[in-house]
Amino acid sequence: MEEPVIRAFFDEATNTVSYLVWDPASKEGAVIDPVLDWDNRSGEADTRSADALIAAAADAGVTIRWVLETHAHADHLTAAPYIKARTGAPVGIGEHIREVQDIFRPVFDAQDLVPGGGDFDRLFGDGERFALGGLTVEVLHVPGHTPADVAYRIGGDVFVGDTLFMHDYGTARADFPGGDAHQLWRSIRRLLALPSETRLWMCHDYKAPGRDRFAWRSTVAEQRASNPHVRDGKTEAEFVALRHARDRTLAAPTLLLPSIQVNIRAGRFPPTEANGVRYLKIPVKAKGGLAAAPPAAAAPR
Repeated sequence: MEEPVIRAFFDEATNTVSYLVWDPASKEGAVIDPVLDWDNRSGEADTRSADALIAAAADAGVTIRWVLETHAHADHLTAAPYIKARTGAPVGIGEHIREVQDIFRPVFDAQDLVPGGGDFDRLFGDGERFALGGLTVEVLHVPGHTPADVAYRIGGDVFVGDTLFMHDYGTARADFPGGDAHQLWRSIRRLLALPSETRLWMCHDYKAPGRDRFAWRSTVAEQRASNPHVRDGKTEAEFVALRHARDRTLAAPTLLLPSIQVNIRAGRFPPTEANGVRYLKIPVKAKGGLAAAPPAAAAPR
């Protein structure tokens, strides 16, 4: 079986790994989980990371045929529409993105969302297969981190998104709206039932204690032997208790609010308003005495 060529691009600002993957025979490729560079202090977006992916493809003679998202990320903004604009490649994601959109549409009053996931070009079902040159990509629905997570399996390589982290680190959180630790356990066990030599490619790395460099490739065998959350011998009850306890200690990702409202739109920013400016929204959660205070009176004219 022909194996893909894989090149990883690590964005240290968000601890995200994006991938350029291609068929060596046809030179047809896909970009998986591309990052849009975003300055949260200034509201400035930049495409240098996406441009590096596009340039690498050009240098290797690769034609980008797909932009693939593993889920609607909460820690970085996607560069999918920029790569689509530069290459013509359609943007695909798992079909359960509809559920994620239903959860967050009212949170951000995102009335411009195209119904039924229509901001994306292709919604993949569990077990669906499609061609990447002479290679076959299989879509695996692996919910738990979010309802919409998918992994992409190409031969002996699987791009697992946020479902798993490196085998010396652990697993993804399951406390976002729609997340479920029981589902996450079952999704991980599905991945770990693949052949032991299967290579697993992570979407994030944070350097486990004692490790001095970032890493993003593991194997099923390494996960089953070493992952402190899900190694062989662990039970679902133990995992769920561990995951719940750990999730209670985790802060919201720095880019949570801009990421979610952009990524559920397939990377599209909200529409331009009357003054020609696009705005992202920050829902206010007032606590304590502030929550009980009456709204401020309108200023006198």
